[in-house]
Amino acid sequence: MDLPADSHVHSEWSWDTGGPRSRAAGTMEATCRRAVRIGLPALFFTEHLDLEDSWRADREDLMPNQRHLVDGTGHVVVPPFDVDGYLEGVERCRALFPELRIGTGVEFGQPHLRWERARQLLDLEALDRVIGSLHTLAWGEDRAEPNTLYRSLAPEDVVTAYLEEVPRLVDSDAPFTVVTHLDYAVRTWPLEEAGPFDPRRFEEPFRVALRAIADSGRALEMNTRRLWSWLPQWWAEEGGRAVTFGSDAHVPEPLASHFPEAVALVEHFGFSRGRRAEDPWTR
Repeated sequence: MDLPADSHVHSEWSWDTGGPRSRAAGTMEATCRRAVRIGLPALFFTEHLDLEDSWRADREDLMPNQRHLVDGTGHVVVPPFDVDGYLEGVERCRALFPELRIGTGVEFGQPHLRWERARQLLDLEALDRVIGSLHTLAWGEDRAEPNTLYRSLAPEDVVTAYLEEVPRLVDSDAPFTVVTHLDYAVRTWPLEEAGPFDPRRFEEPFRVALRAIADSGRALEMNTRRLWSWLPQWWAEEGGRAVTFGSDAHVPEPLASHFPEAVALVEHFGFSRGRRAEDPWTR
């Protein structure tokens, strides 16, 4: 089948891969090489743009190659995004892989809180794709990711708080056109404590969040780390008009993972491919 573009890909320029000097990093060149090998026509390198001063975390909340970023006060402090190095890397890969369409982009964390800071760093509107994401929630005077919050709060309160912040996120003037991983808080759902995740318990807050995204005119990403049949269904029912596909790959191997299944899902709910592989699918 003709694959759509992978619109959510990270490389060594994202802080959570370990950085450009890390052997754990999935390099741009290796990812592009894999894209050509599997017949992927296009991808967007959407590196993390996280502009929080810091957020609360225990070392165990991070991957081993990220734990050095937790300081002595129990806060994650990430290095600044190297915009120039990233753009040079994209240009180098475009020259090396002319058969592959490579788009620029960022995954902008908490754009409703960090838009003013972001516009001082780079011209987001000059990028090919900007994805909006929600990674952290307010926790007292700090912020923290869901996996940290689950240790102190009831699981249902964490998921509900996450979904309730989505309308505030999409009310931002920041120029992001796609909202990614609406199920982010579910990724670390405490299975042993709370049992299997049942989306029906949270159907109304999910639908409210989806309705807010749809009303903003933005697309919803089908993040293929985990596919849910109810997500594209509720998205369509709440007025969603466009979807993109993103593996959220941080190393080359999972690039475009589960894309055939994701395509079948969104087609079932009335979404059709665009003229180009990198265009959102619409209904």
